Amino acid sequence: MPRLSSLPRSAKVCLAGLALLTALCWLAPGFGLPDPHRPDWQALSAAPSFASGHWFGTDAIGRDLFARTLAGGRLSLGIGLMASLIALVLGLGYGAIAGLAGGAGERWMLRGLDVLSALPFLLIVILLLSLFGRSLPLLLAAIGGYVWIDLARVMRAEAARLREAPFVLAARAAGASFSQVLRWHLLPNLLPLALVYLGLILPQAILIESFLGFLGLSVDEPSASWGALLYEGSQEMEVSPWTLIFPAAFLVTTLACFQFLGDALRDWLDVRRAPREGVA
Repeated sequence: MPRLSSLPRSAKVCLAGLALLTALCWLAPGFGLPDPHRPDWQALSAAPSFASGHWFGTDAIGRDLFARTLAGGRLSLGIGLMASLIALVLGLGYGAIAGLAGGAGERWMLRGLDVLSALPFLLIVILLLSLFGRSLPLLLAAIGGYVWIDLARVMRAEAARLREAPFVLAARAAGASFSQVLRWHLLPNLLPLALVYLGLILPQAILIESFLGFLGLSVDEPSASWGALLYEGSQEMEVSPWTLIFPAAFLVTTLACFQFLGDALRDWLDVRRAPREGVA
């Protein structure tokens, strides 16, 4: 059976890079960096310099860009993770119930997913945030509600395969109820696959949050996620291009690492499951 050590080197590099980036963002307040929200009126739009202490330079009102990039990373990663966990609960629960139910119930639940997929969900999210104002719970619910649909489809397909597995048939023959089969047998077997797909929907959630931040619909000022920093940088690009380059580099690197890691974990899980299916 393959072990984590059998992951490709690129996946290990991505995992190490994400761990380092996450630790850097969350431990940044203890590094003695400048306050990301406090302007330095003596260093307006200062270029990157180690001598001045502004490693990534400053923005138009003198705020340290390195500190703001790390603070934005905490927001983007935190919001993306929490929204992905909401999507994980929704997608895993909905897909497991649909796959185990089978028959007309499964077909109606799949049609429900088709209807949701056809909606301009991102436009609806933008309208909701515009109408009800920017709030963290609404932002999390909106992003989580947008990215859970594909996960639900994957979980439904796997649950439909497992409902004919011998251990599920034996549980039903022994008198286990629908909810008991779901809790004791189906969900524990679906969870590893769901966690792998969590690595695929997490970058999607981060990207959506960054897009909303770019539109000014994420968290309120003075806090700023990577998307808000990209918007600020796009406004100052001609005068101080570093205000766009550094946040964009952090965002692109994070999304690429998550994508490569998610693909590698999915392939690893397929190899891990193959011997079991062959034996069955």
